[in-house]
Amino acid sequence: MKSFSYVRPSDVDTAIAAVAADPAGSYLGGGTNLVDLMKLGVAAPGLLVDVSGLPLTEVTPTPEGGLSVGANVRNSDLAAHPLVRARYPALSQALLAGASGQLRNAATTGGNLLQRTRCLYFQDVGKPCNKREPGTGCPAREGVHRDLAVLGHSAHCVATHPSDMAVALAALDAAVRLRGPDESERTVPVTDFHRLPGDSPERDTVLEHGELITAVELPAPAPGRSAYRKARDRASYAFALVSVAAALDVRGGTVRSARLAFGGLAHKPWRARAAEEALVGAEATEESFGRAADAELSAAEPLRDNAFKVELARNLAVRVLASLAAPGGPDAPAAGPAPGARPPGPNSGS
Repeated sequence: MKSFSYVRPSDVDTAIAAVAADPAGSYLGGGTNLVDLMKLGVAAPGLLVDVSGLPLTEVTPTPEGGLSVGANVRNSDLAAHPLVRARYPALSQALLAGASGQLRNAATTGGNLLQRTRCLYFQDVGKPCNKREPGTGCPAREGVHRDLAVLGHSAHCVATHPSDMAVALAALDAAVRLRGPDESERTVPVTDFHRLPGDSPERDTVLEHGELITAVELPAPAPGRSAYRKARDRASYAFALVSVAAALDVRGGTVRSARLAFGGLAHKPWRARAAEEALVGAEATEESFGRAADAELSAAEPLRDNAFKVELARNLAVRVLASLAAPGGPDAPAAGPAPGARPPGPNSGS
């Protein structure tokens, strides 16, 4: 591991100023991804600014009926929060599906959004990778790409975004609050926060250097129900081959509103706008759910070994939507803390 400087400021603006002043500066939250990348030689920050002690640890109801989640709220605390479990079950389910209890106890809300791809070529510094070193190529296109993108990829990158939480947030119309140098602030919808690779796959998000995630904002829950499902190679904790987050409002057998997002298919959480348009006004049947999924997935461009993801995504979307439309509600267990999760503590806002 290369040597680096380390500071642990006590306030947000000092942390931002430190990173903004150093082109090699980087924020350190829970460290569950960045530290691994440093060990692999993929990341080599010259300065680590530890933001884990900043007072961004509250889950607070907003005047509009939503929730404001501080960037340092731990994944375990957010998943177990009573208001999240009751009003945003898809988010709680996504967090519980995302990692073991030990990792959820360390990982933060802001850090979860900033996870980098688990593409084998990105993580192996002995191989070329446009995301790690622009201009060197994307060997995954002709190499090992079973787990990689079928939507929105480019000739330069076929990596997928690994976060479960971000997929649920995309379906729930959440937004990311950012603070930058000179006390500048902006709010970016989660659907716009992550980027497709295009010609610049090295950029995962729209963050500018020095900007810090301070909170995630959830709007008031929409009518209906929400749920999150994940298909993976093994039952224990693993990254998604495909995941689906959905919020559905059905009245009198007709879909009144629908929000749908896929994970594991693209460089970012994929908001399924075409499927949503097809769903609104349609009968709440598996046939109409299948047609809506087909409308979205018709844009897929699978590679040699990952075409199965298209059918898997379709079937998973139909199952999730059908469970939400059923009179008994989703067929998954109620979202709650899994073994190893911490109960809500004094910093969880509960």
